[in-house]
Amino acid sequence: MIKTDILIVGAGPVGLFTVFEAGLLKLRCHLVDALPIPGGQLAEIYPKKPIYDIPGYPSILAGDLVDNLMKQIEPFQPKFTLGERVESLVQVEDKLYEVQTNKGTKIQAPVIAIAAGLGCFEPRKPPIEDLEKYEDKGVDYIIKDPEKFRDKKLLIAGGGDSALDWTIELSDIASEVTLIHRRTSFKGALDSVDKVLELARAKKVNLITEAQAIGVGGNGVLREVRIKSKQNGEFIHYVDNFIPLFGLSPKLGPIAEWGLNIKRSSITVDPSDYSTGVPGIYAIGDINDYPGKLKLILCGFHEGTLMVQSAFKYIYPEAKLSFKYTTVSGVNGFED
Repeated sequence: MIKTDILIVGAGPVGLFTVFEAGLLKLRCHLVDALPIPGGQLAEIYPKKPIYDIPGYPSILAGDLVDNLMKQIEPFQPKFTLGERVESLVQVEDKLYEVQTNKGTKIQAPVIAIAAGLGCFEPRKPPIEDLEKYEDKGVDYIIKDPEKFRDKKLLIAGGGDSALDWTIELSDIASEVTLIHRRTSFKGALDSVDKVLELARAKKVNLITEAQAIGVGGNGVLREVRIKSKQNGEFIHYVDNFIPLFGLSPKLGPIAEWGLNIKRSSITVDPSDYSTGVPGIYAIGDINDYPGKLKLILCGFHEGTLMVQSAFKYIYPEAKLSFKYTTVSGVNGFED
C-alpha cells in the first residue's frame, strides 16, 4: 500500500508544478498517469512544439518545459505510477481516500488533486472515406517531431490554435504548407491568426478558407486530397502529408463516476481554491471549469498553487501556515 499526502491524478505540466508548490509546504505527492512518461500531452503528443506564453520564456519547446519542471520538483522526491489508469476511488475513513489503478496499484491519501488535462483523449477525425487506410502512411493527427515533415508538401486542416501554430512552425521546415479551413474566421489566438495571414500574403503558405477535405487517395501511401471549396468547387491537391488538426475528444473515464459535478466533460470547481464540493478532492488545469476559466498552462500553475494552500489547511486544520516568499526563505513553513 502506497501512502502520501496528495495523490495527483495526471502528470502533465500542471500536476508536476503542483508537486513543487506542495513541496514548499512539506506535503508529499504521488502522481498517477496513464501515459508511460511524465509530461502529459506536452511529452506524448507535441514535445517539439514551441510554447509562447510561459512567463520568462519568449519561446520554449514543450519537451524542454517538462524537463525543467522535472528538475524543479526533484528536491521534493515525488513518486510516480506511470502507464496505469486510475479506476476506482473509495473513502476508507474520515479524510482518507484509497485509489486503485487498472493494474491493481493501491494508493491512499487525504487529498486527491485531479490534474488530468482533457482526461483520456483521442484525435477528432474528419468523416472522410478510407482515411484510416492512410494513417501513418501520409495522414497524421499529431505532430511529435516537425523534422518528419522537412521538405514535404503538407496540407493542414483546422482553424484552432494547433492548426495555426503548426502552420507557422512548419512554414520554415516543409517545402510547401497549405492550410484549409471551413470558415473565414479562426478560433485561435489573434496573434497566431495575424502571423498566418502575413505568411499567406508573403506567399510562404497557401491559405484556403471556406473549404474542406472530402476525399483521399494514393497507391498504399497518401498522394492526394480532394478538396471542396466554395470559390473553386472540387479539385485535387497533391501532398506528401495530410494533417487534420481538429483537437482532441476528451473522455473522463472512471473519474466521471466519482460523484463530482461534471458539465460537458469538465469538473465544476470553486474558483477560490478549486475544490469540487467533495471534501478533499480538487480539480486543476484543463479538466476543471468555473466562470472566467482560461485553458492555459500558466492558469493551471496558478490553480495548483492556490489548491495546495487549501489542501494544507484541510489536512492540518490546527496548524498555522506561515507563507514566505521563496526568494527570501527558499521554502515555506508552518508552525504547529
